Amino acid sequence: MTHVLVERDDLLGATAAALARARSGRGSWLMLAAPPGRGRTALLDAAVRRASADDGVRVLSARCAPEETAFPFALLRQVFPTADGIPFGDLAAEQEQQVFHRLLDQLSRTAAARPVLLAVDDLHCADPVSRRWTGYLARRIARLPVLLLATECREHADVTWLPRTTGACLPLPPLGPGAVTRLARDRGLAPEWRAICRDATGGNPALVHALLADLADLADSTGAAALASLSDAPGPRAARPRRDPDPGGAPFTRYRDALARWIRHRADDESRHMGLALAATARFSPATGSALLQEALELCPARHAAAPGGPRLARLLSHPLALEAVLEAADPAELAALHTHAARLLHDRGAPAAAVAARLLHLDRPCEAWMARCLEDAAEEAVRAGRIEEAAGLLRHALRAQPPLAQHRHAALTLRLGALEFPHSAEAGIRRLRAGLDLHPDRHERAAAAPALGAALAASGRTDSALSVLHRASSGTDDDELVHILRAVTALISSHDAVAWRNAVAGLRALVPTAPATVEPLVCGLITEYETGAGLLSAAEVIDRIRPRLAAAPIHPLLRTAWMGSAATLLQWADQLQDARTLAEQGLPVPPAPPDLTDVGLQCLLSARAEAALWAGDFRRVIAENTLLAHTCTGRGIRAPHLVSMVALARYELGQRDQAWQLLSTPDATTADTSWEWNELRYARALLHSAEGRWQAALDDYLACGTGQSARDFVSPVATPWRSGAALALARLGRAAAARELAEEELHHARRWGTPRTVGRALRAHAAAVGGRRGLDSLVEAAALLEGAPAPVERIETLIDLGRARIGAGLGRRGRDDLRAAEAEAVRLLSPTGAGDGPDDRLGQGPGDGAPGGAAPQAGRLLRATRAALRAANARTTTRARTGPGALTAAERRVVDLAALGHTNAQIGEALHLTRRTVESHLTSAYRKLKVTRRTQLTAGLAESDAAGGGLPD
Repeated sequence: MTHVLVERDDLLGATAAALARARSGRGSWLMLAAPPGRGRTALLDAAVRRASADDGVRVLSARCAPEETAFPFALLRQVFPTADGIPFGDLAAEQEQQVFHRLLDQLSRTAAARPVLLAVDDLHCADPVSRRWTGYLARRIARLPVLLLATECREHADVTWLPRTTGACLPLPPLGPGAVTRLARDRGLAPEWRAICRDATGGNPALVHALLADLADLADSTGAAALASLSDAPGPRAARPRRDPDPGGAPFTRYRDALARWIRHRADDESRHMGLALAATARFSPATGSALLQEALELCPARHAAAPGGPRLARLLSHPLALEAVLEAADPAELAALHTHAARLLHDRGAPAAAVAARLLHLDRPCEAWMARCLEDAAEEAVRAGRIEEAAGLLRHALRAQPPLAQHRHAALTLRLGALEFPHSAEAGIRRLRAGLDLHPDRHERAAAAPALGAALAASGRTDSALSVLHRASSGTDDDELVHILRAVTALISSHDAVAWRNAVAGLRALVPTAPATVEPLVCGLITEYETGAGLLSAAEVIDRIRPRLAAAPIHPLLRTAWMGSAATLLQWADQLQDARTLAEQGLPVPPAPPDLTDVGLQCLLSARAEAALWAGDFRRVIAENTLLAHTCTGRGIRAPHLVSMVALARYELGQRDQAWQLLSTPDATTADTSWEWNELRYARALLHSAEGRWQAALDDYLACGTGQSARDFVSPVATPWRSGAALALARLGRAAAARELAEEELHHARRWGTPRTVGRALRAHAAAVGGRRGLDSLVEAAALLEGAPAPVERIETLIDLGRARIGAGLGRRGRDDLRAAEAEAVRLLSPTGAGDGPDDRLGQGPGDGAPGGAAPQAGRLLRATRAALRAANARTTTRARTGPGALTAAERRVVDLAALGHTNAQIGEALHLTRRTVESHLTSAYRKLKVTRRTQLTAGLAESDAAGGGLPD
């Protein structure tokens, strides 16, 4: 096989020279020594073929095998098959010497007639007696016309020592990079795959031959195009903690088998252990070469340090192809022992839990108590980093511990796992939570854990089941404080059912006199929410109730997030938007850790945070903070109509009409119940119908929202001002009397609440309903109230109506001034740095959303409305076209927004469902349009371009 004999001419020349000396009566020995796969046998065979072609040389050959190592004289019987008197067992020293002398004499007589080449392959596998005879021959060979040519694996523990005075050892170096590259090039491989052949074989001829044969088969079966496509596959192992699958999924059968033969059969124990130790280390370490070897020696048993070939193996196993092949061929029990030893050593050294857990995951099951604790710690680290699937996998492995975990600990881990699984599969999470609850041996602990299952059931639309779980939990404990806690949580979850909510509030009022101090704030908050909705309180009265309790009241840890959620909701309703957001951010986990959706308090905080940002006009923040969460829940058994509504409205305000409508159609309205969240969805849908002039459809949704809210005794316009919307729709439909009735009722409730937002919004609806001078007066009052209020959307809408009304009343100049003011505020609001400097959109527009032909996306709803009013008034707009962000296509803007937030190209592609190449193309185009050269300049480029360019084109 000539491909193995590349770069072997010097060795063949040395063999030929030694044979020539033997012909002249000066015998010697040559040992072809090399690690497995270097081509020892192939070189020996080539030398034998050349000698056989010479009639003047007689060839005697033998091949040793491990299976015959224990058979005395096995090798010698191959060399002298016709000799008499070769025994089949061990002899005494005197008798053995007689046999040695007789066989040497027979060889001498044979060589006297014709010089002899005695070729012995794999001498390290010969039986001990035959190896002693080889040494006996080597010490006397100088005066014989004999060349002893043998091969031996120099990684074998039992090396044959021959006298250096009569011969020499010829090491076989690996093939050089140039030789391997030439062989691969001759096979027609692309440059990338030539590099893989070089790096994944270490120049080992057997591996080179095997890999080239695999690639040849692949080309024959799938054509040259397959190799071209495989050239994009990963090459040498990068610095990464885990190994990837084979490039392109190619089988590489011969290559794997070649390494497997060495691991399973050809290597001695020390070399095999060293190889497995290196492989087990390389699976987790970015180190390569000598650094990898050092890590393996530190983490694996000390006896491996003396194993030969360590540096060579370390270089080879730095490539993923070699690494995977060795791991596949390894004995699972031996690998498990290595991982266990390494994990224990890392644990004792105080290594990070994630590093220890990575080893433990490769055991069938944790077998010691510290292992489960380490897996649990690593899972929490993964949660804080936002790697939820990884965390769930770690907890699943911890739960497989043998011997089993203590029952209370098993229950706690099961509940935690259920909370992690819930956002990705509501049914799986709920089943796991039920199992964890049932496992708790203590009734008190079981009752304390019940709210998690209740919150999960409520979020998946099973409010009745949630309330049943909580009722059973409260009746199953005699802890008075815990009973009060469960009743408060039950009331909070009852908000998803109109009848249960009214009953729960009645129960809370009865609870007030006996509620522990640590429960009273939440009880007060929930009662205040009900009374606010019922129109019984003003915003000032609500603030007077909430702020003192936020400042000083103690709260039980089990109720902390629930109380914060209730307080944030009330602060948001009272237009204390920044305070509401601050409170929400204090209660929610720090990104990228996701919120626990089995915590009903965190559910409330998410809703309050989203709506506070929407009311503040910070539409990009709404999208950034909630899109991924809403997407995660959708279609996985979790109903999140409120979050979906917030994201849809934010997208619509930014001009992303199609995405907004798609979002609103995602929740299955046929499963709607009396939860307040569905009323929010109906209201959002009505707003979009109104913006598009479908007044009857808008009216239907407004009235449906009103019906749902009335069933909850919610008459205040603080959350879903459906009467204002319905009055506007009725006015457009020409039903003035009905419009006036609703508008006046809304204004009454709005003045009772007393915030500029609610009163100004109600006044605008009142103006549309009554028209004329009274309508103009209402708009003037509304604009004055909204001046400086944290209600930018309502102020812009009011200024548009006021400008139109003034123009209609003959006050053209003042009316146009109002419209220009509305336009200026809309431009500021819709710019990326306008409302609150919130983070940009994390999830971009999909293909087809936005303007056709790759043009800049449409302006937001408010900007379109102001410019339409200005055109109708024949007024000049105050802004001019931008050349920076306005020049970006919709898809480019989405990619840029994510890149500016620090996301990698891979993360952007995953979020937007784009290939990495597409992401790179969008960024290249965006860099040119924004006149930047680096990712770190994007944020400044967006801000500077917006400031310099003004508003969006008309």
